[in-house]
Amino acid sequence: MATGGTAVKPDIPGAELGFTSDEALALDTLPAKIVIVGGGYIALEFAGIFKGLGSDVTLMFRQDLPLRGFDEDLRKTIHENLEQRGITVHHNCSPLEITREEDGTLITRTSIGNVQSDAVMFATGRRPNTSRPDLGLEDVGVDLDDAGAVVVDDFSRTTVSNIWAVGDVTNRVNLTPVALMEGMAFVRSVIDRTLTKPNYANIPCAIFSQPPAATVGLSEDQAVTEGYDCDIYCSKFTPMRSTLAGRQEKTFMKLVVDTSSDRVLGVHMVGPDAPEILQGFATALQCGATKTHFDTTVGIHPSSAEEFVTMRTKTRSVKHASGRDV
Repeated sequence: MATGGTAVKPDIPGAELGFTSDEALALDTLPAKIVIVGGGYIALEFAGIFKGLGSDVTLMFRQDLPLRGFDEDLRKTIHENLEQRGITVHHNCSPLEITREEDGTLITRTSIGNVQSDAVMFATGRRPNTSRPDLGLEDVGVDLDDAGAVVVDDFSRTTVSNIWAVGDVTNRVNLTPVALMEGMAFVRSVIDRTLTKPNYANIPCAIFSQPPAATVGLSEDQAVTEGYDCDIYCSKFTPMRSTLAGRQEKTFMKLVVDTSSDRVLGVHMVGPDAPEILQGFATALQCGATKTHFDTTVGIHPSSAEEFVTMRTKTRSVKHASGRDV
């Protein structure tokens, strides 16, 4: 089974006045002012879409920075670029209630004040699509966890031996390419009769914000938490296309390198073409590429991508034992 997930709204009064990404592309009119609640992929991507179409966009999320779980430097750069685009960002902010005025205006009451808009979009997560009555999961004995996700083993088998599940319905790594990878592992296990585990190492992902971001491997914090001493290489600059367009949006690139083995543990980027660039480096990480491999690779000039193979100066070193810079 691969029934995916469904968008959820926060449990607040007036939530029915807002919409989710399921309805966002079917609006009858473009809102002049829109509030987007959330700090993840979908929230950032739709903030860029609506801003690009001409809406006045306010983005609010509960954390200090968007994209919880991503590399801290990447998150800071994205936050800066959102504001450079003219998007109003309210961090450490949660919606408490939404009401509609007589003229149709929506008022979002939040933990830091009220925001007026023509529309409110919720990008506050998705839940596994297992509550459909036609599925009959309880009738056949398929176990669900506390979040409603189908419980599977390392090979994607459910608690019923002849029922397998892949994708968002299992709430493992909720990305479309990961679901495809899990599906191919299922084919090898069931059709080819070669029991195969999905491989979750070095999964690349992209956020199609404006400009986009992409990442593969470990963040700096993840690497330190997992016990690595790390060398960190960073580069931040205004790309030529932004300069010519009169924008100050920054491109940011970062390498996380294991000090002892020289192996590159993580590659992170914010900037034009980041998803296209990082797809190639994802293959390099799967092959165990080292910083020396990067340093001895000839760059393509002029390009942003060449920056990854010309970063020679270490930004800092981080020890896993204390987490302090040395």
